Amino acid sequence: MTLANLRLIRDIAQTRSISKAAQLNEISQSAASQAVTELERELGISLFDRSTRPIAPTAAGKLYLSFCRDVLRRNDELQSELDLLRQKQNGMARIAAIYSVGLSEMSQIEARFEAKYPEGTLSVSYLRPERVWEAVEQDEADLGLMSYAESSREIVALPWRKEEMVVAVAPGHRLAGRESVRAEELEGEPFIGFDDDLPIERHIERYLREHKVEVEMVLHFDNLLMIKEAVAHGAGLSIMPRRVMLDDMRNQRLVALRLKPAELYRPLYIIHRRRRVFNAVTAGLLALLKEEERPNAA
Repeated sequence: MTLANLRLIRDIAQTRSISKAAQLNEISQSAASQAVTELERELGISLFDRSTRPIAPTAAGKLYLSFCRDVLRRNDELQSELDLLRQKQNGMARIAAIYSVGLSEMSQIEARFEAKYPEGTLSVSYLRPERVWEAVEQDEADLGLMSYAESSREIVALPWRKEEMVVAVAPGHRLAGRESVRAEELEGEPFIGFDDDLPIERHIERYLREHKVEVEMVLHFDNLLMIKEAVAHGAGLSIMPRRVMLDDMRNQRLVALRLKPAELYRPLYIIHRRRRVFNAVTAGLLALLKEEERPNAA
């Protein structure tokens, strides 16, 4: 007697068909018939009247059906209680983020998380944008923070906020005393960009192209940390989210110039798998991130 056999008997009684019940349980009709025959042999009594069409449970079959339903119901209750217990014990939230969010955000997010969930654990991975997507898709992370995301059949992309993009220069640069700069003033400037395969680089290139500006690409990297270092050492200027420069601006390592008149923004998203059931800690982390959406969007 197994749970699979109990489900089979229940389904045969409900559908009044061995073939339909076999399909529901993803087994062959012959395997279903053999399972019923063996069970009847063990019990020493017939469970179904096969002389009628559709077949119907005998008196013994109705009694056994009641037993099946009771056992299956108790098993469902047990699984639900075990799931709740596992959720309480598994107080970990896994999040994957692009490097720039890690530079500017994660310490604050971790502090708020620890204050709200002292018993919980936050596991953080810093990855390239495509790897953030893969980590969520392959269940290596519960949530992802990345830019330029679009929902798919498997992944939901929730708009998080838009970050203002600015021109970053070293304090000694000829433009450093300005508060803003027009796009056309970047013509011919030594430029430090992102790798060509990154969405943020395509976004910047499109912006420059729309304003008929050509810069001199001197360096390119796959992360903002290296770009900021190159800019700070006077290798050229760059365009990046202002938010990731705040510490550098306070330490007078970098200067941020607003782009005028047109404004440029980087969209950030929270991604997760569709129909994903989160444990309480991960659900709380998602709510915490959504709370950040309103003030930061401004």
